[in-house]
Amino acid sequence: MNSSSPTTKILAIINGKGGVGKTTTAINLAAVFAEKKRILLVDADPQGSASWWFSRSGKSLNFDIAQETNAKLLGRLRKIEGYDLVVVDTPPALASEGLAAAIASSDYVVLPTPPAPMDLSASIDTVREAVMPIGVPHRVLLTRVDSRSLRETLEAQNALMELGIPACLAFVRSYKAHERAALDGVPITKWRGKNAKEAKADYLRVADELERDWRN
Repeated sequence: MNSSSPTTKILAIINGKGGVGKTTTAINLAAVFAEKKRILLVDADPQGSASWWFSRSGKSLNFDIAQETNAKLLGRLRKIEGYDLVVVDTPPALASEGLAAAIASSDYVVLPTPPAPMDLSASIDTVREAVMPIGVPHRVLLTRVDSRSLRETLEAQNALMELGIPACLAFVRSYKAHERAALDGVPITKWRGKNAKEAKADYLRVADELERDWRN
C-alpha cells in the first residue's frame, strides 16, 4: 500500500465515555463532507454502531465504510489512499489501544459531548489524558443540546475555553430526527421528517467551522 496523498486528512471522533453522540457525529459529518469530498468512514468501535447504521442503509450512503478494530492497522491510517478525508469512529474507552492508535494517526480530533456536567467532565479527562499528550489539534463539540437551555451550552463552552480546551462555536441540538434517521439507516442529510432541515443545518455549521480551522 502506497502512502496517501498529502491532501488526505484523518479526522478522529473520540470520547472516553459512551452515549455522547459519537457515532451520530461520525456518520453525519461524513455525510456532510461527502457532498463535496471523497470520504471513508472507519468504524473502529468494537460495538460496530456505525457499521450497523450502514447495514440498514441499503448501501445508499454517499461515503464508503470499513470496519477495523486492530490497533496495529489503525496505526496505519495515513497509508489509506483514494480519499480526501478519513473519519474514524473510535472506541469509547480511554485505555483502548485502538483509540490511542487512531488519535496518534489523526490530523484532527473532535470530541462530541452533551453539555451536562458529568459528560463534560469525561470529555475534559479524555482531552487531558488522550489528546493533549500527543499534541493533535482538537475541539470539543457540544451535542444533544436542549434548545430551551442554551445558557447551559454557552456556560459549557466558556468553561472549556477557561481550561484552555478549544470548543466548537457551532453545536448540535437534540432532535428526535437523529434517532429516527439512524433507525432508517440514513444520515440526517437524507432524512426528510420533522426538524430534518434544522438538524442538518447544525452539522453543516460544524463542518464549515472545522474546515475554516483546517485552513488556518
